[in-house]
Amino acid sequence: MGLVMFTRYAVYYTPEVDTPLAAFGAAWLGWDSVAGRAETHPPVAAIDVAAVTGTPRKYGFHGTIKPPFRLAEGQTADGLQAALAALCASAAPVTLQGLDLARLGRFLALVPQGDATPLATLAARAVQELDRFRAPPTDAELAKRRAARLTPAQDAHLVRWGYPYVMDEFRFHLTLSGRLDEDTMDRTEAALIPLLAPLDLSPYHITGLTLLGEDDAGMFHQIQRYALTG
Repeated sequence: MGLVMFTRYAVYYTPEVDTPLAAFGAAWLGWDSVAGRAETHPPVAAIDVAAVTGTPRKYGFHGTIKPPFRLAEGQTADGLQAALAALCASAAPVTLQGLDLARLGRFLALVPQGDATPLATLAARAVQELDRFRAPPTDAELAKRRAARLTPAQDAHLVRWGYPYVMDEFRFHLTLSGRLDEDTMDRTEAALIPLLAPLDLSPYHITGLTLLGEDDAGMFHQIQRYALTG
């Protein structure tokens, strides 16, 4: 799929291809952003995996670094790729103590154990250094974000960076569900524990960042993963 086919771009952390975590994430969410195809959900007796994962599916299994954006006027996807490649060549890999299953409000995600400051610093660099490629949000996009009742700090980030949860508001997470009621949350969490148990998540090494593009159907595809080699 050519770069001109994409309506928006994003910089995410995605697990290295062909790792157990990448395979788990693609199957759990039902979308493989590397191959650009739907995947079969694992059979889980207690829950409807397709319903639980419907909201995050289009993005593929990921942790947001620079949220989805339209290209600014005068900028190109090739230029964005070159800038991300240069950033990753100058940034070191990050080692987290591990990843834990956690409840973030009404949804489930894998979150870092211990101090994630180096990862937050990397994300802040990506947000700042790639910002010239981002077209400003439309009034409708701003209104949609503000429906979440943002704090003044989050609203300031929305105006400046196009997204509320950046810089000091950044909380790295690999999303595993949409918003769930308490009962579905309990059952989904119980179902995930044995699926995650065989995966080696402690310590966890963040070794690269990935550029993705959103197609006309709203699904995200991995364009290229860049190793952190600084």
